[in-house]
Amino acid sequence: MENVTEWTEEKGNAGSNIDDLKFIKSIDVSDMLGLVLAMPEHILAGIAAGKKAKLPEASKIKNILITGLGGSAIGGDVLRCFLSKRCSVPIAVNRNYHIPAYVGEDTLVFAISYSGGTEETLSACKEALEKKASVITITSGGKIKELVAKAGGIVVEVPGGFSPRAALGHLFFPLALIVSRLGLAEIPDTELEETVKVLVKMRENFKPEVATEGNLAKQLANKLFAKAVIVYGSADFTEVVANRWKCQLAENSKVFAMHSVIPEMNHNEIVGWDLLKKVLRKFAVVFIRDKQDDAKIQKRADITKTMLGKRANWAGEVHSIGESPLARLFSLIYLGDFTSVYLSLLYGIDPTPIQAINHFKEELAK
Repeated sequence: MENVTEWTEEKGNAGSNIDDLKFIKSIDVSDMLGLVLAMPEHILAGIAAGKKAKLPEASKIKNILITGLGGSAIGGDVLRCFLSKRCSVPIAVNRNYHIPAYVGEDTLVFAISYSGGTEETLSACKEALEKKASVITITSGGKIKELVAKAGGIVVEVPGGFSPRAALGHLFFPLALIVSRLGLAEIPDTELEETVKVLVKMRENFKPEVATEGNLAKQLANKLFAKAVIVYGSADFTEVVANRWKCQLAENSKVFAMHSVIPEMNHNEIVGWDLLKKVLRKFAVVFIRDKQDDAKIQKRADITKTMLGKRANWAGEVHSIGESPLARLFSLIYLGDFTSVYLSLLYGIDPTPIQAINHFKEELAK
């Protein structure tokens, strides 16, 4: 993992020993770390599910819509960014109760709900079926499985039993394989194989048995400890990684996190770093970098990092590894997943429970 990141001189101030395996097990009682460690196997299972899934009629598909929320929707954003330069039809992601007006018989709709009961996704799926779109659901079961099966749509059932945010391998790869098998975008087997190989190698470097001194994910967690976090990605590729990091930091680490995109933030948000200097000194900033970023994007990121580094508590960057776009994207996602769990452990908090979301749902149901 050489040359993966750059650091400032400031050190973290974490109080928990995340090199102590007994401590880790005592806090991570639901074994979120185990699910992160299992992502390569999840990916292999997702690829297998995608290869055997039934397919709709390909000739009439003019656009793709992925509808979902939270951990069930992030795979749609990964697909959109991953295939932005190779898919023959437009891809959009919908996070709402309703679907866009253009959806019709020439739209392929993926209704993704890991639990099978996400109310916004169920609503959007019903509308897509009413509009005679080709509907595929990727789910572990529940109401959406029954709804789509009854309407004659396609059901791709994945293993259940854990948090949607930990199911990315099961949810994204069937989606990608179906699009590839329909001839809408080419995803070579070699690209899938490299992605698994890269993550398996990273797992050896980031597993809990590797001490902080040699573990980049643990080092990053120390850098982010006791700070609010802003994650910056680049438009149309690593923006989805920045979003994934934000979500994982929020749900696993229970910290305030935001994400934004270069170059758009250079036209507005960057000005917001002028005032509130005492507040901004409590922020850490992470730049998501990829070797294939446009040269102008790379220059913008360099300048932005220098400017914000003078205002934030810490500013650093992480770089993708691997050759293919899919491997590079997932290398960054995987590092963020590990980091978010280790950060949670630094706080002495179980990463799995999401009490705020559960409370919100209880209030919503009243």
